Amino acid sequence: MDRRKFLSGAVSVVAGSNLLSEPLFAAMAPRVQSSVAEAASTGKHPRAITMWEFSWIERRWPGAGYEDWDQALDELVMRGYNAVRIDPFPHLLAADPHKTWTLWPEWNTQMWGSPDVNRIVLLPALFDFLGKCRERGIMIGLSTWYRKDDADTRMTITGPEVMAANWIKTLDLIAEAGYIDSILYTDLCNEWPGDDWAPFVKPHMTYGDWAKPASLEYMHKAIALVRAKYPKMPLLFSCAEDRPENYLEQDLNDFDLLDPHIWMVQQNGGEFYKLAEYGYERFDAKGYTNLSLKAEDVYGARPDYWRNALVQSIDRHAAVSHTMKMPLITTECWGIVDYKDWPLLKWDWVKDLCVLGAQRAAWTGQWLAIATSNFCGPQFVGMWRDKAWHQQLTHTIKTAEIARQMRQGRLYERL
Repeated sequence: MDRRKFLSGAVSVVAGSNLLSEPLFAAMAPRVQSSVAEAASTGKHPRAITMWEFSWIERRWPGAGYEDWDQALDELVMRGYNAVRIDPFPHLLAADPHKTWTLWPEWNTQMWGSPDVNRIVLLPALFDFLGKCRERGIMIGLSTWYRKDDADTRMTITGPEVMAANWIKTLDLIAEAGYIDSILYTDLCNEWPGDDWAPFVKPHMTYGDWAKPASLEYMHKAIALVRAKYPKMPLLFSCAEDRPENYLEQDLNDFDLLDPHIWMVQQNGGEFYKLAEYGYERFDAKGYTNLSLKAEDVYGARPDYWRNALVQSIDRHAAVSHTMKMPLITTECWGIVDYKDWPLLKWDWVKDLCVLGAQRAAWTGQWLAIATSNFCGPQFVGMWRDKAWHQQLTHTIKTAEIARQMRQGRLYERL
């Protein structure tokens, strides 16, 4: 990528800000001047990753998008992606990998997973999927949303020892099947300790509480136990943290990477969604009605303001990553959190923000895997069908230079 050209364009986006005086640019100036030939000689570049979470196995009814894995994965490769983040359901896999599990919906307003009660059998399905990914050169990021089944098995996770044991069993099964080298990293819990995904945690915690002593103790214990069995596996807890500087205040030396989920709409205290009157409604259509009537106008009234908010967040995360010497991936991003094909919802402004976010992250050199959005799956038809858009952006990601200090560690070795 031509950094001088991109930097010029990016600065015009944030005109009037003090962006160039921020620590990121001073710290990274020597790297920006490095040659393309030197970058190419490393032989490694960021992975273009997408999030297929629990959809990969839940959305298999006719027309749901994942009923034919060969087709879905061929289309993913055609668009230029070479990594995918999925949920192997570690709490269910450890309990009984061959059982037919009945799952309850997390929502009926969104297109991730199932909008109603559903059933899955994890093995041999997981192995089949991993095998198809390996055939295509796609690496797998493991994560979990701790989906709710009819017996609410996730509530049997009484502490970090149980969480770690479930993950060790999951990795053992994957290793025994011969697919452990296909695993890019393992995220022990999505957006820890949000109570949508980790309601079992005691004492009760939720989004924004990850830095509390009880949360940190839980994470460190779980990571230590999994690492004792799998010392080469990159490990982390993804955290929904709005202020990346908070990472600097904690001892996260046992993390191999951070997976910040960065969206424009969550900046400035969730200002955009407040103006659009969207409240993350899970079983009520009013949120999408408000988005349909207001979101495009809210964005169109001040596009530079919203773009600037996104750029500032990305640069803050990059600066923290540089200081910590901790690589980043981002698997959920860049414009809006919740969206779908709907009568009055257009994709153009969302895609523009995704281009800005993915290119900016790639330019910093701090990211080792970058998503183009959290809508990169066949169920989001309006986003999925623009093949050329994906190809152009994944090319940018996969040819980006990785900063020199990021060229080490467990995650880099697995690229």
